[in-house]
Amino acid sequence: MSRTVKRAFKYRFYPTPEQAAELARTFGCVRLVYNMALQARSEAWTLRQERVNYNATSALLTGWKRTEELAFLNEVSSVPLQQALRHLQVAFKNFFAKWAKYPTFKSKKRSRRSVEYTSSAFRYRDGRLTLAKMTEPLEIVWSRSLPEGASPSTVTVSQDSAGRWFVSLHCDDVIEPALASGAVGVDAGLEGLLTLSTGEKVVNPKHEHRDRAALARAQRALAPQNQVLSVSRGAIRWRSVRGGCSPVAPGNHCGRTTSPAGSPSAPGCARSDRTRSDTCWPSSLLDDGCGIHEVAERLGHDLLGS
Repeated sequence: MSRTVKRAFKYRFYPTPEQAAELARTFGCVRLVYNMALQARSEAWTLRQERVNYNATSALLTGWKRTEELAFLNEVSSVPLQQALRHLQVAFKNFFAKWAKYPTFKSKKRSRRSVEYTSSAFRYRDGRLTLAKMTEPLEIVWSRSLPEGASPSTVTVSQDSAGRWFVSLHCDDVIEPALASGAVGVDAGLEGLLTLSTGEKVVNPKHEHRDRAALARAQRALAPQNQVLSVSRGAIRWRSVRGGCSPVAPGNHCGRTTSPAGSPSAPGCARSDRTRSDTCWPSSLLDDGCGIHEVAERLGHDLLGS
């Protein structure tokens, strides 16, 4: 049984200087309206304990357009501005449902530059897309074709940090069920992921390879033998070093590495066959049979008492 789903088809396009200027102006107006609506909703709740919904912010937008300071909002299409208010409404809805954090203000440098047009703000005909406030269609590179007979419901225009322009067309796509044609044997292999009875081999993607080096570093950092107890200014802390672990305390530096098994240790320091470090355990503590937590506690009390 076939089913209909919403799919987005993203393409790159190359705007003319006039189109680029119009889109840049629309980006700025959308960001301004979003931030002003967010500020109005936040102040209404903070000062008056009043909730402002989408209809109220839409009325505020109409008032802003009538002022002299914000009269330039009339120069761009009103649909992207209304869509910005709808996106803010969705952000608050997700926040109250505890699905997301409180909405934040959009930044000119850090936020994604994008605007959304509904069907009333663009014209798509014979593979040519023309946006509102523009006289010429966009020069789109059709890397793949849209579903046959599909008509976009919304269009999203965006620009990345490298200055490349993209357009995303949201269309209804019908997915036909795949009918099985006979039985196929599957064998899990070592070098390849799967081998089919038809002779086809499925390569193992090995997704973990790119993170293997980072995983190795994290495992070394968390290894118990890489944890070193150190005391500095009355604080006992652990730090990670190479070559083993040893507690560090003022006045207990022996100036040499711990001697290996069977060889004499440095004077005044207890020998440890399992650690290699530039410092050693205080012999007075180890002679008493103290554990590592007792050593830490005694070192802390001695330093704080001094």
